[in-house]
Amino acid sequence: MLITIVTFIIVFGILVVVHEFGHFYFAKRAGILVREFSIGMGPKIFAHQKNGTTYTIRILPLGGYVRMAGLEDDDESLKPGATVSLLLNQDNVVETINTSKKKTLLSGIPVEIVKWDLEQELWIEGYENGEEDKYQRYSVLHDASIIEEDGTKVRIAPLDVQFQSAKLWQRMLTNFAGPLNNFILTIVAFTLVAVLQGGVVTSVSSTKIGAFSTSSVAKKAGLKVGDKIIAVDGKKTSTWQKLASFINASPNKKISVTYERNSEKKTVDLIPKSQNQNGKKVGLIGIEAKTKVDSSFRAIATYGFIKTWTTMLALFSAIGGMFTHGFSLNDLGGPVAIYSYTSEAAQYGLTSVIGLLAFLSINLGIVNLFPIPALDGGKIILNIIEAIRKKPLSPEKEGMITLIGFGFLMLLMVLVTWNDINRYFFK
Repeated sequence: MLITIVTFIIVFGILVVVHEFGHFYFAKRAGILVREFSIGMGPKIFAHQKNGTTYTIRILPLGGYVRMAGLEDDDESLKPGATVSLLLNQDNVVETINTSKKKTLLSGIPVEIVKWDLEQELWIEGYENGEEDKYQRYSVLHDASIIEEDGTKVRIAPLDVQFQSAKLWQRMLTNFAGPLNNFILTIVAFTLVAVLQGGVVTSVSSTKIGAFSTSSVAKKAGLKVGDKIIAVDGKKTSTWQKLASFINASPNKKISVTYERNSEKKTVDLIPKSQNQNGKKVGLIGIEAKTKVDSSFRAIATYGFIKTWTTMLALFSAIGGMFTHGFSLNDLGGPVAIYSYTSEAAQYGLTSVIGLLAFLSINLGIVNLFPIPALDGGKIILNIIEAIRKKPLSPEKEGMITLIGFGFLMLLMVLVTWNDINRYFFK
């Protein structure tokens, strides 16, 4: 349990950091202010500000985010009539605005604020010490900080460093950079798998038995290493994939297996064990394909690219199947499903965990490119619409579209999580 939890946090953390770092890096390159780079969600347990960005670690290891200037209500910490503390520099210009009761600025001036402009002209007005005869306007530094109510110190967001101020192609690249990093991580992870395996494992014979697992049903039934399975219940098994699909479809059900040994055909009846995999009951007879390992530099160097491409094609095929064969929540998985996959992978060691990381990373990259508002793909669609119209949608319309997309995603996440809990813990 402890190993699974630690592995889950590490895998999930790597996925989040790599994805968000893509957005972070290209935003910085475009001159967009990244106000916060957070690992985790919820209350913060660590914060450090450097080069305009506050790096935080939050208590729930279930995600992360980058806060870019202009993509949020940047003034939400300020409210008319509220009392804040202003820290001035030697030129009497505000360098820090404290709205939090959790922190105290020793040299701060208490001000009951009335009006402010932290985007264009950069000033704040109010009553010093709350006294009506001391109404003051203070200039604010372009790079001033604001301490939010929870104690997090971030930079203010002047208009020139906001997301919308960057060029269209820079914003589009910033939106695409998260999934792009996931694809790069997938290639690296699959390449590392090949290195750890000592090369690329390939099948020598499509349905020839190479080894047996512990407590193998097939071995107990008399099959031996080197036997070639040619049919299951009379249906030909020309590939290992077909063989596996026929056996997986018959958990705890008697099947007839026809195999070749020394050019002689034999048939045996056996009952595949039932095992829960990814929330479904599948049949297993405990056999592994006969394989060889290509340890050449070329095989290892190209494996990450080839495996990423074939996995991507398989995922697109699975996504297409959702529309042609009917959609089911069982086709999707959330944090609960990822935890279950991690638990299985952790039992087989580091190579399996890295393989899982690669698989989850490419899933995250592809899903984030779906044209759904609030996802990276939806944002890119809005960028394309802007390019066609020669102007962006109004902030009100874009906000409404994003809100609808976010609501849809939250509803889907709740349904998927509940379905995962039922699949993995109550069946």
